[in-house]
Amino acid sequence: MRLGGRLSGAIEVLTDIETRRRPVADALKDWGLSHRFAGSGDRAAIGNIVYDALRMKLSHAFLMDDDSPTALGHAVLLRQWGLAPEALAAEFEGDRFAPQPLSQDALAAFHARDLATAPLHVQGDIPEWIQPSFETNFDGEWLAEARALAGRPTLDLRANTLKAGRDKVLKALERNGALASAIARQGIRIPAGEGPSRLPNVTADLAFRKGWFEVQDEGSQIVADLVVPGEGEQVLDFCAGGGGKTLAMAAAMHNKGQVHAYDTDRKRLAPIIERLKRAGTRNVQVHEDLAGLAPMTARFDRVLVDAPCTGTGTWRRRPDTKWRLTEKNLEERLAQQQEALANASAFVRPGGRLIYVTCSILPQENEEQVRGFCKANSDFEILPVMETWQALFGADRPQPRSRDGRTVTLTPASTDTDGFFFCAMGRKG
Repeated sequence: MRLGGRLSGAIEVLTDIETRRRPVADALKDWGLSHRFAGSGDRAAIGNIVYDALRMKLSHAFLMDDDSPTALGHAVLLRQWGLAPEALAAEFEGDRFAPQPLSQDALAAFHARDLATAPLHVQGDIPEWIQPSFETNFDGEWLAEARALAGRPTLDLRANTLKAGRDKVLKALERNGALASAIARQGIRIPAGEGPSRLPNVTADLAFRKGWFEVQDEGSQIVADLVVPGEGEQVLDFCAGGGGKTLAMAAAMHNKGQVHAYDTDRKRLAPIIERLKRAGTRNVQVHEDLAGLAPMTARFDRVLVDAPCTGTGTWRRRPDTKWRLTEKNLEERLAQQQEALANASAFVRPGGRLIYVTCSILPQENEEQVRGFCKANSDFEILPVMETWQALFGADRPQPRSRDGRTVTLTPASTDTDGFFFCAMGRKG
């Protein structure tokens, strides 16, 4: 397919997402199934246009004076991929699969409009109702933080030290441009591509099938490290999901002690079994209901609550969720977080730690939740975390955001990771 056909495909997908209000991954999958002639490079390029368009939807629409899928798709090529209007017109000439050319009004707007005159939430490509939360969390740097969430994400991996050291994995993935991560101790990073380029399918690599590494965002690796699970300890991953942090903690414990993985959603938990086998993990027990954990009440050294959240920290990877998020969604997540904290706290032994993590950067889901929890549960107190950060990662690496050293927030702008919040609370003995 030529670029014109790829853009037409992306416009079809963007239209499907807009009219049917469906996740971008589903829309792309369906398009690929109904257009089997498209090669893997074509599908990757179409996906890149769609994701780039959604990441910068508001600013693209402002500059084009048009929020249609056609305008958004063209804006990606003109603004993000660096193609001049004249070059684009020449590329599309004679291509019967190319979309209709942009109107003269849209081109005139693109040349004349200045994004600096747009409302701030448009400049930051975030929903307007979210702007006050960004301002509260990031003060005068909120716009830079918002813009960083509109960039392309890298592909991050974690070396599974139960089977291979990071240097060994780096050598195995050298042809993919793999580099050591800037912060995470076992992290590996493959830079994001530009334009139509696609990231490698590392899960098809022999090293992955051998269990040498897992796909895991560097931010997720970092917060799992900050739990500091010790050999021989009893650790509970209360909202384990697919098991990424469970696997990371089990490896850090060198298969000693015990990690118990639990999640209320059995479908989310299902992949953990195969992942544990591939990783060579032997110190994990998986629980599908709380009844199996009841005998362990007040006996865990560390309980990790990776709470359900709005996922605002993952907007680079899931930009469609940015535009579907509502205030009602946020209220629902706040209630779920409070319930998860209440249920999980019962399993922390006196002197143990309750760790609260989200992949959100909204203060309502983060600082306000842990402060409210400690106020209502006087036997818990927030413990300082920056000393642990310095001991694990050093002062010469990118630093997270922290107002008082007691909690930390990771962001694309500060740590070049997905957005994460981390807080450790100690239960008084």
